[in-house]
Amino acid sequence: MKHHPDRNAGNKEAEAKFKKINQAYETLSDAKKRRLYDQFGEAGVSGAAGAGRPHPEGFADFGGVDMGEMFGDVFEQFFGVGARRGGGRRAARGADLKYEVEIGLEEAFKGIEKPVAFARVSRCGACRGTGARPGTGLKRCPTCRGAGRVQYAQGFFSLSQVCPDCGGQGDVVEHPCPDCGGRGRVRSQARLTVKIPPGIYDGATLRVAGEGDAAPRGGEPGDLFVLVRVKADPRFERNEDDLIYEKPLGIAEAALGVAVDVPTVDGTSASIKIPPGSQHGTMLRLRERGMPRLNHRGRGDLLVRLKVEVPRHLTDRQRILLEEFSRTLHHDGEGSGVPAKDPPEDSGIFKKLFGH
Repeated sequence: MKHHPDRNAGNKEAEAKFKKINQAYETLSDAKKRRLYDQFGEAGVSGAAGAGRPHPEGFADFGGVDMGEMFGDVFEQFFGVGARRGGGRRAARGADLKYEVEIGLEEAFKGIEKPVAFARVSRCGACRGTGARPGTGLKRCPTCRGAGRVQYAQGFFSLSQVCPDCGGQGDVVEHPCPDCGGRGRVRSQARLTVKIPPGIYDGATLRVAGEGDAAPRGGEPGDLFVLVRVKADPRFERNEDDLIYEKPLGIAEAALGVAVDVPTVDGTSASIKIPPGSQHGTMLRLRERGMPRLNHRGRGDLLVRLKVEVPRHLTDRQRILLEEFSRTLHHDGEGSGVPAKDPPEDSGIFKKLFGH
């Protein structure tokens, strides 16, 4: 891509290098051409084998193009090895850990500091993470001579990979620490307090930096990720920052209107006025009485959903009164026979009671 003609309009040098790169690819992907190049160099793949002597440099000097540099990222991605030269050691990082906590809705409303206890890999205190017996030191790895990587010749390439003996550290433990067996790390029980902010929602994950597993030989430790589970509350249904409370009402209260108290998540109660003629399922809003907005100012709303309840059992007098009331919905009363206004469409409660 670096030498592609589309990116180097008019650049003859880039065009020439791009052609050589394509030729190299064709040679590498064809077993017969590759064998010919091994024997005769460029002359072997150009059809002039024997006309000239083999290229003494192989692919190492392919028209001034460093093949290791060119294909290094490809081999790194597909095979886990690299062709970069002079690269320093790459410090290993400790593993991340996951922990799950469960809190109630009121705790999520106020925020809480939650103690957690979990197992992790910690740095050995006896050897301070080196893995060597106290009073001794580390020895330079004889395989890689401290480089942390070793090189192998493979075909046209000189490939490097992490040293198998020192794991890329560059040094080895000659006298292992008796506490950790030379690993520099031990299993331990960790205890800490996690601060859960107000307004946290179910399924949110908090990151506690540096509280995961310790890394080998003093590398960067991993992180602790705390998954927060918020238990369902029997009083409220949560919709993001809003809370929904279902308020039962009798048919008379819904028809006549009434002022009622409803609970709130902060432990107090709030008064709300039910308008006359309220229907089943009507939603009323109390602003700023819901959950705190996570990482923002303000609160959500408390939504009161009306649940008009039809009585299951009636006394004889209640039935007579309701039947009389039902008849008045269709007449203006007093037996005048004058039709009243049409009843509201949502008269399902009375249909259930009287069938009309």
